[in-house]
This record gives sequence, structure tokens and C-alpha cells, in this order.
Amino acid sequence: MSKTYTITAALPYTNGPIHIGHLAGVYVPADIYARYLRIMGNDVVYICGSDEHGVPITIKAKKENKTPQEIVDRYHQNIKNSFSEFGISFDNYSRTSAKIHHDTASEFFLKLLEKNSFEELTSEQFYDEEEEQFLPDRFLIGTCPKCGFEESYGDQCEKCGTSHNPRDLINPRSSITGNKPSLRTTKHWYLKLDKFQGFLEKWILEDNKGVWKSNVYGQCKSWLDDGLKPRAVTRDLDWGVPVPVKDSNGKVLYVWFDAPIGYISSTKEWAIDNKQNWEKYWKDDNTELIHFIGKDNIVFHCIIFPAMLKAHGDFIIPKNVPANEFLNLEGSKISTSKNWAVWLPEFLNDFPGKQDVLRYVLTINAPENKDNDFTWKDFQNRNNGELVAILGNFINRVVVLTKKYYESYIPANNELLDKDKNVLDLVNHSINKVEESLSNFKFRDACSEFMNIARIGNKYLADEEPWKIIKENPERVKTVIFISLHISSVLAIVSEPFIPFTSKKIKNILNFKDEINWTWEGLKKKDFLINENHKINEPELLFNRIEDSEIQLQIDKLHKKN
Repeated sequence: MSKTYTITAALPYTNGPIHIGHLAGVYVPADIYARYLRIMGNDVVYICGSDEHGVPITIKAKKENKTPQEIVDRYHQNIKNSFSEFGISFDNYSRTSAKIHHDTASEFFLKLLEKNSFEELTSEQFYDEEEEQFLPDRFLIGTCPKCGFEESYGDQCEKCGTSHNPRDLINPRSSITGNKPSLRTTKHWYLKLDKFQGFLEKWILEDNKGVWKSNVYGQCKSWLDDGLKPRAVTRDLDWGVPVPVKDSNGKVLYVWFDAPIGYISSTKEWAIDNKQNWEKYWKDDNTELIHFIGKDNIVFHCIIFPAMLKAHGDFIIPKNVPANEFLNLEGSKISTSKNWAVWLPEFLNDFPGKQDVLRYVLTINAPENKDNDFTWKDFQNRNNGELVAILGNFINRVVVLTKKYYESYIPANNELLDKDKNVLDLVNHSINKVEESLSNFKFRDACSEFMNIARIGNKYLADEEPWKIIKENPERVKTVIFISLHISSVLAIVSEPFIPFTSKKIKNILNFKDEINWTWEGLKKKDFLINENHKINEPELLFNRIEDSEIQLQIDKLHKKN
């Protein structure tokens, strides 16, 4: 039965291009899941957009002596184009500087204000005397009170992932001037987060125990065990969504209040463009809301945003938040400030047409349960040893043999032997495992099982050796080729969530027609996906080998720019 899903991917900051850490942590798994749900026949809206009000944007603007708007305009288009070229299938990619978002965030704030979900508190906050401005969380750097990392931000340590308050930092300093800040009094609106302690404990620690990933559950439990406290939702900045009340003294909404509302405003924007009802995807209890994020965003998506949604009262809360851990690069943590990263625009330029290779490598090596490592040699080995030698080789052999023996027409399927039935059973078993793994957010396992289908096909061809028996037993060869083409059509469907460009190529090679039941529902049936006398197209290589020189060039470039 078809269901309705709202899939969100964390809004990227528009202070730089996308890199492979972003892709592995959030956007590739979210895209796999959205594509899978669509193939299953579900009603899916897959939403994202640029987070344009983060402090990193204002920092970038100061460094480049530009306005924040100039920065976000540049990187918004860069990010949007990169996602599109890479095959990330967002239904809508919006931006938080858009009027529809400012209006939505303002309405949300006023609704919570009306429902007495805020309290106004006066506190001392850090102030840079030289710059004559208050220092929001990301304008503060100091020593993490938990792990001792000396470059921790005021709200979160990038090394250990711990969230904290600016006053917790040891030896804080301004990230703008490097000066030691003073303390000044200021007033802000605080979300009464402590009022939602009971709701969140039941929802997370009871209802979702054993359902959510252990890393997500554990981080939430730690926060809840410490006891929730009111949290400021406004900041002393001149860039962001203005607090929509009189006498707000130029304050704006805290980015972690306004950014997740961007999912809602992006859905609204999509609904207007496509003449849909956006409320179906955010207010219908039968809709499942799934957030894809990195581990540094867990607290905001599992505690703060759900509390905001609950306080509002009109919205559904997330069904699951399958956060990934971090992806390292060549044994070291990805660092944008040190330029230790593989940037998506550069990859697309250096490896044209190899989007699926990177998608596959980032999936098969995804940091689902622990931090993992990307290396250029592994990228090469996965391409040459798996995509070329297993998947590409199998499809090419089958298509070449079909052309050679039957002028590209699918032959008749004769009597099936036990070994044919066993191969089909193995393929069906793998299909079921792919489906089960995808449904449970185990994308590495699903991708591995998809490749296993190609391994089964390769072994079947190698065992049956149709090229050796074509003269003495041509009827048997017809069956072998027919079954091999069926497995190829299975791969065309199963590969789509993981490597969509390749899936399209396989379908084109096999001359896919709309009347053929090439759907996930068709996969589940016992019937074959193909018919005899259907003519397929010319052979085409799916993948090419990547040479040592190409990889060495990337390694040298990485070390040179670092």
C-alpha cells in the first residue's frame, strides 16, 4: 500500500561548496532512500535548501569584505548546480533567504510566542569590544570542556561532537579579532525546552528505543539525562530572519531555530509550484517524516526541532533520524579551513561521467555506525574491481552474446534445470535483502547485496559457459542467455537508488519499454521481467578503468593544496 513520506536532508551552509563528507553523511543516503520509496510506488517529497543565515556566512563575508547576501548568492547556485549534476533528486531545493521562508519562520515564532512557549531572559554574553558586537556561538573559539580540543566553537566541539554553551568554553576568544571578549548584558527569547523533557523522554527513550540508530539514541539520552534547559532562539546579529515583534532591537532568529523551519518553507514552495497541498506532508498523521543528518546535527533534529514542532501543535514529529558518523579523508579529518577535502565541483570536473562511481564508493564505505575513511586508492579499486569487473562485465557479456547469437533479440526460455531455479532463488533472496536493508536504513548492506546480484550473474555465466556449448546444445544456451538477461533487468531496477545514471544506461541497453513491468512490484513477482523476441540495443560499456596516474594526480593535488 502506498504511503506518504517527507524526506529532508540537512540544509548545507552556503559558505563553501559541497565535499564528500557532506555527501556520505547526508545527501547520498537520503537520495537512496527517496529513490527507493518512489520506486516502491510511494508519495514522496524530498526536500532541502541552502542554510543562508548561519554565522559561518557572516564570518566568510567579513573575511572577503563582502556582504552576506553576496556570499550566499554565490554558493547557493554552486551547491544547487553540484547537487543536480551529481544526481541528487531533490523535489525542491530552496533557500532560507527567500521571502516564503522569512514569512514561514516568522509565523512559526509568533505561534510559539502566542502559546507561551518562550520566556524573555536577560543574561551576560560575550562581546568583542574592537568589533563592537556581541559574539554568537560560532564567533567564539576556545578549549572544549570535554575533550580539550583548543579550536572548539561556542556551541559545539567539531572534534568530539559535544554540544555546549558559550560560557562552558575554556579561554574563549573572538574568532573575528582573536581578542579575549568581555561580558555584556543582553535580552533574548528562550524556548522553554525543559517543559518538553517528559515528552522527549517517552518519545525517544521509550517509543524509539531499539528503533533509532544507537549513535542517535545515545546522544539524545545523554542530553536528556543531563536535564533540558531553556535555550535561546534569538541572536544579536544583523543577518538573518528579523524577530517579528516590536522593540526587538535588531535581533534575528537563531539559525538553529530558523533553519529546520526551512524544510517546511521549502515544501510550501514546492507545493505552490506543483499545485499540491503542502500540509499533507507536514500535518497528516499518516505521513512519515524522516530527517537525514550528520552526527553534529543530532541534538537539533531530535530534541530542539521536535520540541518546536510539539510546541506549535499543528505538525507531525519525525519518525526516524538516521544520522551518520563522519567521513575522514586519507586517514585525517576533513577540514574545510585547511582545504583537506574532496570538493564536489572539482570531482565533477576531474571525473566527468563518474558520478555513480563516487556514489557507489561513498555508499559501500558509508560511515553509518562509526567514522570511516575515504582513500583515492579504494576509490580506484572499487571502480576497477567491482563496477568494471563485476557489474559492467556481466552486463556487457550478456548483451554481446545476445547480439552475437540472436541478433540482439531475446531468445526463447526453454525448460529450467534445477541449477537455473537455484540461481533465480539466489537473485530473489538478494532482492529481498536489499529491500529489507533499505527499509531499515542499512544502505551499506543494501548496496553490497545489490552488487551480489551481479556476482551471481557472473558466476552463472562462467559456470554454464554458453560460448562453449552453443553448437552442441543451442537450446540450452537460449535458456542461459534468457536468465542472464532477466538478471540484467533485475540489476537495472535494483541499481537505481544507488547508481541512477548507470541504471538508466542499463535500461537503455535492454531497450526498456513502458509496458514492461520493471518496477519493484514487478521484482517481487515470480514472473520474468523480460519477454522473448524483444530486441535490445547495442552493447555499451557501463564503466571504464581508472588508471594509477589519475589517482596519483588527485593525491598530489590534495597534499599540494593542503
